[in-house]
Amino acid sequence: QVQLVESGGGLVQAGGSLRVSCVTSGGTFSNYPMGWFRQAPGKERELVCALSRGGSATYIAVAVQGRFTISRDNTKNTLYLEMNSLKPEDTAVYYCAARAVGFGYYTRPNEYNYWGQGTQVTVSS
Repeated sequence: QVQLVESGGGLVQAGGSLRVSCVTSGGTFSNYPMGWFRQAPGKERELVCALSRGGSATYIAVAVQGRFTISRDNTKNTLYLEMNSLKPEDTAVYYCAARAVGFGYYTRPNEYNYWGQGTQVTVSS
């Protein structure tokens, strides 16, 4: 059974930085295209960043371009999201997601097979 566990969320002031991590177990992490999604209260879950299984192809949502970076360490079965210049509108629960098979990156929630429980990121103004 594949499990994803996020960590690293928290409260930060606007302009600050956070790095959230997602450790995967129970499967072959290096085979999985991965993604970071977020969901704010009253809003739909949206893609933040996505990454191919080898890390060569990435997608960064327009709202976070130039501020967020996605990366992975296949030796540690870990996905990262580095968030800089945080804004109050970045406040949300952040979820990592894994797709069981595929090449490239994937942008829709229903394209992913496994999800973490989420980690709260709160940016104060």
